Amino acid sequence: MAALCVVIALFALDRALPPDLSRLAHSGTVVLDRDDRVLALLPAPGGVWRFAARVEDVSPIFLDTLIRIEDRHFWRHPGVNPLALGRAALQGLRVGRIVSGGSTITMQAARLLEPRPRNLGSKLIEIARAVQLELRFSKREILAIWMNLAPMGGNLEGVQAGALAWFGVPAQNLEADQAALLVAIPRRPEALRPDRHPARAHLIRNRVLAGTTDQAVPTQRAAMPHLARLAVSGQSPTPTLHTTLTRPLQIAVQRLADERLADLPANASLAIVIADATSREIRAIVSGGSGGGEGRAGALDLSRAVRSPGSALKPIIYAMAFEDGVAAPNRVVADLPRRFGGYAPENFDRGFAGTVTAAEALRRSLNLPAVALLDRVGPLRFAVSLRAAGVPLRLPPGADPSLPLALGGAGIDLRHLAALYAALATDGSVVPLHLVADPRPASHPLLSSRAAADVAEVLTQPLPDGGRAGIAWKTGTSWGGRDAWAMGFDRSHVVGVWVGRPDGTPLPGATGRSLALPLLGRVFDLLPAAPRDPPPAFAASAHQSWRPDSADGLRLLFPPPEAVITADGPVTIKAMGGRRPIAFMVDGVPMPADPARREAAWTPTGPGFYRVTILDAEGAAVVAAVRVR
Repeated sequence: MAALCVVIALFALDRALPPDLSRLAHSGTVVLDRDDRVLALLPAPGGVWRFAARVEDVSPIFLDTLIRIEDRHFWRHPGVNPLALGRAALQGLRVGRIVSGGSTITMQAARLLEPRPRNLGSKLIEIARAVQLELRFSKREILAIWMNLAPMGGNLEGVQAGALAWFGVPAQNLEADQAALLVAIPRRPEALRPDRHPARAHLIRNRVLAGTTDQAVPTQRAAMPHLARLAVSGQSPTPTLHTTLTRPLQIAVQRLADERLADLPANASLAIVIADATSREIRAIVSGGSGGGEGRAGALDLSRAVRSPGSALKPIIYAMAFEDGVAAPNRVVADLPRRFGGYAPENFDRGFAGTVTAAEALRRSLNLPAVALLDRVGPLRFAVSLRAAGVPLRLPPGADPSLPLALGGAGIDLRHLAALYAALATDGSVVPLHLVADPRPASHPLLSSRAAADVAEVLTQPLPDGGRAGIAWKTGTSWGGRDAWAMGFDRSHVVGVWVGRPDGTPLPGATGRSLALPLLGRVFDLLPAAPRDPPPAFAASAHQSWRPDSADGLRLLFPPPEAVITADGPVTIKAMGGRRPIAFMVDGVPMPADPARREAAWTPTGPGFYRVTILDAEGAAVVAAVRVR
């Protein structure tokens, strides 16, 4: 009966006084790329470097060393080793103080969960807590408690943080000499820090090894990986964050950003976003330099900063106008002085081009045609359509959408702007760019695939500094040179670049073309060439004639639309009709041609789909998809 009462009392105490596991609840975040490679490590609250680890996440060499040194009977005892405790008690009586604690790994885990001064009362509590832990948890779970909380010197806790900080490797890759040092450090965390006491750490490490080795101990902490810290912005705290980023690309883009920042004016910064055009998953994202820096706003996420886009929204206005039928790429528009009520826009150079095609007006970023088309589309409808597609425009307080939207009269951030350009690159639907694969955001229809394809064709042209062909691009410059933008896409990726000062002050003389566009071209040089598969919008309208009413009916004779040809060398593109000179382009790149002839030589770069365009002097154009095998 007495025994039963004791059991009931112990059970009641266990339920009334459970072990405090709150220290385990807070850990740092390991940020992984899409292939589970480490991008960044972020500390736990309070600045402690602690990362959750399971037994299977740690090298067997470390586990064997830990048990051999700290607790040979770990797998057999009930939390307490009476022989070890007895030996420690005799030593304490002999010298009058605690010399050897006789603590098992389970008792150490109890002390790590609830730190207390080292005295007899604390030891008795540790014993009781150790038995309690053994009743509540498996041996592997108790090992995990120790491995997550063991002090590793300074603000390092746990074997994972120790392995990364002292050796730059994850705990599962620890070698024998490294494991020995990490087993030793928790005994006297500050006295055995290898960066402060290397000789002492070397000596104790070799004792743990039960031998000697010439392998030096680390004399400084390794830098924690800090790529893609923006990935956790807005995310719920979690021990592991799986992202859509690609580590090699992230490294390359960050290096490129650092190089470009060195050439920018004082206090200027930049942001770059690269996303998969189809999935809308972000593959790399940069805000400022890797080292931050005064005035550069390296700690801010400038990809979310709401700024004036300048002319960067014009392609969306044109696409909506094309879809409405109020304009077409080769239909004439007027770039002439005009007032819209009290609003009288001007071009960047204060001049006017007269009568031009809509395609030319968009390529040259002429202001009057863009404002006139927005007037036809309706600024309210334009803003509401974007909001319905998940892209809100920030207007001045109390303002309604109006015609200045065409020239940057509303705010937008880089991520949302890149999402709009991804719609142009694909089927006209907007999907928010995202850093976490699941769940995939919803798709919002904005444009028809035909309108998106028409604008993509217009914007596809050679970059001013050369570089890869087949890139559609547009720049933007806000009033006063405060923001310089360059947006671009091919069939695989969409890229957005912003350059400016984080505080919104002007960069005198800055334009999207001078500051952001060269960087856009260098980013595309880092990306794999887009496959020559027909994009959905292009496949749906492979043979287009924007204005077939020219005097002699411009036609593409060879290769005919939707042709499949074999090319081992140059191919002669032949046109019929139309007014000379005839311009020939393949994927937006002009082909050399004799103005007196209706043909041009073209050498395909490999098998796949190509976009062939012919354009006559009156503005008539024919676009066709051609496959080379």
